[in-house]
Amino acid sequence: MTCEELYQEAVKASSKSYSKYSGFHVGAALLAEDGRVFTGCNIENASYSMTICAERTAIFKAVSEECTSYSAIAVAGSSDDDFSAPCTPCGACLQVMSEFCGDDFVIVLSDGAHKLGDFLPKRFTEDNMA
Repeated sequence: MTCEELYQEAVKASSKSYSKYSGFHVGAALLAEDGRVFTGCNIENASYSMTICAERTAIFKAVSEECTSYSAIAVAGSSDDDFSAPCTPCGACLQVMSEFCGDDFVIVLSDGAHKLGDFLPKRFTEDNMA
């Protein structure tokens, strides 16, 4: 699957967003190493801290299906169906990605492919717990 194809899956996933408070629809498409694609959308809540991002939804869906090896994730977000501006993952999502992925994990945004290590160079890992 190409980066563009994965990105288009993220755009499609954004249509399932439950974002009645912010109006900002986000979709994510997670490419597993075995070729499966897990999608997710942001799901908001009146108690804002209970909201979950599209990226974490996709990863948690994959983990619940016993899939923990990924090669890329695409993220698309918009409030007006113009997905041309990059929608960068938040720190919480980057940290969740780092639980399963190395620095070379690919994050596809509207402006191209990036690496997890570029977004989160000094992440918290199990080594920090020793």
